[in-house]
Amino acid sequence: MVDIAVLGSLNMDLVVTVPHLPRLGETIAGHGFQMIPGGKGANQAAAVARLGGKVAMIGRVGADAFGESLRANLLRFGVNVEHVIVDEESATGIAMILVDSMNGDNSIVIAAGANGQVSLKDLRRAEPLFRKAKMLILQFEVPLQVVERAAELARQHGLKVVLNPAPAYPVSLDFLLKADYLILNETEIEILSQHEVPGLESAKVAAQALVREGLPVVIVTSGERGALLATSQEMVHVPARKVQVVDTTAAGDAFVAGFTMGLLDGFPLDDAVRYAVCAGTLTVTKFGAQTSLPSAEEVQAFCEKDTAV
Repeated sequence: MVDIAVLGSLNMDLVVTVPHLPRLGETIAGHGFQMIPGGKGANQAAAVARLGGKVAMIGRVGADAFGESLRANLLRFGVNVEHVIVDEESATGIAMILVDSMNGDNSIVIAAGANGQVSLKDLRRAEPLFRKAKMLILQFEVPLQVVERAAELARQHGLKVVLNPAPAYPVSLDFLLKADYLILNETEIEILSQHEVPGLESAKVAAQALVREGLPVVIVTSGERGALLATSQEMVHVPARKVQVVDTTAAGDAFVAGFTMGLLDGFPLDDAVRYAVCAGTLTVTKFGAQTSLPSAEEVQAFCEKDTAV
């Protein structure tokens, strides 16, 4: 049985900790090189599984050691990988990540590899999942025509669509309107709303602009400031508790998973966002992508301690 399907990327993250993110032309000495399973799609699927969800992944990996490792890792989380295709012609996607040891900020470069070969044919093969699931999570690390078609297919089968348009590309309003819930950070909403977003107040303006265009629910994640929930009826700011930041990698993915699981569990929108903020906040206290994802018990305990929740 599957409640949540995730269409997206699977990457091997090649992570180096650095004293600061390098400036243009600067060479610096890093340390602590690690290879950690990642990719926004795989991170979100793993995060859903950690939160107790029944989830299946749709995507591609290469016929190489990285691909084998990524599929095996998702299986360990309890993710259904029946529709993670092994591509004989392309290498597994990778992400090169620099993590600032001072504040946990990161800089990421992605080589799509097999992720760029995810096709409409793959989607047709995975259609049985759409007949079983209740929700679909999408991002922008696989071809956009496949993402758009997946949203249409979800609507046909009565699934709710959570769209995390990352990395952000300018897309049509019709594309965005295929989502029931749009979750994006301040950089992404700048691109999609064409409003400058230097802070929380401007994020509210940008979110309201998207809502006026017809998007039913827009959620803006703002790191240590928490998140904004915007609908035609309300604008709610959910603050985040201050924690010691180790690494911000996958915090947004944990947020997406937390929000989706909150909805699946019947939470009102604002409570689902609060739960998501707790999941994302906990993620930054550990190093790595999937290695940092919190369990349902950890998130619940953290939420209960948080006076903002």
